Amino acid sequence: MKKTFLNYQKALGLIAITVTAISPMMQINAQENPKNKMETEAITNSENILLSKWTGPYSGVPAFDKMELSKLQPAIEVGMEMHLKEIQKIASNPDPATFENTIAAMERSGKELDRAFTYYGIWSSNVSSPEFREIQKELSPKISDYSSKVSQNKKLFERVKTVYDNSLKNPLDEDQQRVVQLIYENFDMEGANLDEESKKRYAEINKELSQLYTQFSNNVLHDEESYVTYLEKDQLGGLPDSFVKAAAKAAADRGKEGKYAITNTRSSMDPFLTYSDERELRKKVWETYYSRGDNNDEYDNNQLISQILKLRNERVKLMGYKNFAEWRLQNRMAKNPENAMKLMNAVWPAALARVEQEVADMQAIAEMEDLDITIKPWDYRYFAEKVRKEKYDLDSDEVKQYLQLDNLTQALFFTAGELFNFNFSPVAEGSVPVFHEDVKVWEVTDKTTGEHIGLWYLDPYARPGKRSGAWATTYRSYTTFDGKETVLASNNSNFVKPALGEPALISWDDATTFFHEFGHALHFLSSNVKYPTLNGGVRDYTEFQSQLLERWLSTDKVIDQFLLHHETGEPIPAELVQKIKNASTFNQGFGTTEFLASALMDMKYHTIDPSNINPKNFEKKALKELNMPDEIVMRHRSPQFGHVFSGEGYATGYYGYLWADVLTADAAEAFAESPGGFYDKDMAAKLVKYLFAPRNSMDPAEAYRLFRGRDAKIDALMRDRGFPVPTTTEDKEDLDEDAMEDMKEEMEEDQGDENKN
Repeated sequence: MKKTFLNYQKALGLIAITVTAISPMMQINAQENPKNKMETEAITNSENILLSKWTGPYSGVPAFDKMELSKLQPAIEVGMEMHLKEIQKIASNPDPATFENTIAAMERSGKELDRAFTYYGIWSSNVSSPEFREIQKELSPKISDYSSKVSQNKKLFERVKTVYDNSLKNPLDEDQQRVVQLIYENFDMEGANLDEESKKRYAEINKELSQLYTQFSNNVLHDEESYVTYLEKDQLGGLPDSFVKAAAKAAADRGKEGKYAITNTRSSMDPFLTYSDERELRKKVWETYYSRGDNNDEYDNNQLISQILKLRNERVKLMGYKNFAEWRLQNRMAKNPENAMKLMNAVWPAALARVEQEVADMQAIAEMEDLDITIKPWDYRYFAEKVRKEKYDLDSDEVKQYLQLDNLTQALFFTAGELFNFNFSPVAEGSVPVFHEDVKVWEVTDKTTGEHIGLWYLDPYARPGKRSGAWATTYRSYTTFDGKETVLASNNSNFVKPALGEPALISWDDATTFFHEFGHALHFLSSNVKYPTLNGGVRDYTEFQSQLLERWLSTDKVIDQFLLHHETGEPIPAELVQKIKNASTFNQGFGTTEFLASALMDMKYHTIDPSNINPKNFEKKALKELNMPDEIVMRHRSPQFGHVFSGEGYATGYYGYLWADVLTADAAEAFAESPGGFYDKDMAAKLVKYLFAPRNSMDPAEAYRLFRGRDAKIDALMRDRGFPVPTTTEDKEDLDEDAMEDMKEEMEEDQGDENKN
């Protein structure tokens, strides 16, 4: 069951929309409509390519070159029907329930649907269109119905429970025991123990939610595609040449030759706000971006948020939980919302204190330039860049000249080779089908043995129809229980595509994200688990591996070999590298605060009674209570917070990035302290063995202890961000707003020393 849910999540184009995004359950109908059955058989017999077994090299690959949208809905519908028949057969087995005839049978079921959902995911995330979105609307409630028929199938759950109960008396092999535990707990969380009337309502709620999630996501995508700011030549002041060329191409692609397009995506907005000298235009671009889903029109998401929160709350109340957060976090590392809030509240005051300091530095520069302004959100990036130059003599655009996408891709491969013993080789052009001409594919092999490990797909550039942001996903995961399955992993970015003949140059932040998402891909590729369910993850742990890999971008080996000037080929000067390192904690107030504001709002939304909630008013009131600085906005404002409202994977889970970063900072110090530093062979072996290869085959906390020899501490995180480190146990557990003034004073005293690490 977990495997099928994960493929639905993949279909939604998010790394992990939880199973509850589409669950609940009725028994499978005993009667079939004869007409529907005939139509189903006809479609099946016509060999729908989206259902067909993958053929070709590397144990078969998706037929991305033969995708036809007209075949998608029939493929999903037939795939669901085929899987339900498999589930019914398992549930109705007259033999006593065993691991093999129940759990293993579930693990190997639904292969046709898995394949269909892979294509669905591509259309959803990479090549969406109005036509697809209509199909998506029609499919969403049907997928929810299908999911409900699996997760609340009474006979199936009885068999799962029998295997689970027996395993407590007579333990199975470790991997089998873990699979049984995860599947049983998943059923339990999905309402399998509810009475029939409650199950019916549970299923109705999930059906409604599935439609709301789709609508929320499509509304944001509409606003990203529909709002473009076009500039004239005399409005380009301050913008880097590479950005101007890319903006000219973006405008030409939209039929606006001679103009310059600032698209409504982070990859376009962020550099514009950083470099543009035109304050009114900065304000316009900022307002356009942060108003996605909040334009008081038919694509406005505020009412959807209210409906989503009410339905989520009603659903968990059916199972006796106080709120959605209590239900969701029970199987996460945090265990409950109180622990998650404790961590966020420990960091929040230090972040606010740093923001106050950052704004003061910016205001001083504005006054020095005789500008009669107070810093606003559309000024923050622009003046932060000026402060960076003033304090550290560091020009972000100068750094960008050494951050060529092709070289950074090779840096990823080098890192994977050093830590994982992987080799990446480009496949022959045309030998592996792709869904867009921008997509490139590499074969991954073991450097020592040459053994095939998998394929890695890269879809690097922004385009209409592609969702914003960066993400990683798998088209096929590693398993061995039913014959060895090798990995098909992908990374997807939204870098601005360069003009023809120009290199793709990206910012340091984008390069960090590139390494981050590759960390997810390495997590997929290094998997060494037997059963599909074990390839799942724990939300506040799965970002740890990816965040940790970011650290290798700033290692000397990567910098010396791959940060080369795009014109001269010269390596980045040592003085510039030192400036980058000196500024490593620069602007951490901004970065931490915009993130934490989103994470705190996520948790607040899901721990209150949402009966009469007005999202706009609630967001404003909650941020005021948090003392949110006027100069900063949440990284994801509520009407565009797709992590939380386009599905459920990150609902009450956005804090997980911070939780994982506690582990990340602590693990990074373990590497830094080792004899070989970040390339220490013994540490790399432990990294793979305990943190990457097991996936979800062992408890995350235990896995970390095996790697580090102890639990992680918050100290490393605070050092990492240049914040004061708590000095007592009480401080570490209960930093609150009363500590802010002390922190400000300490930061001011230590300003000259904060970057020594």
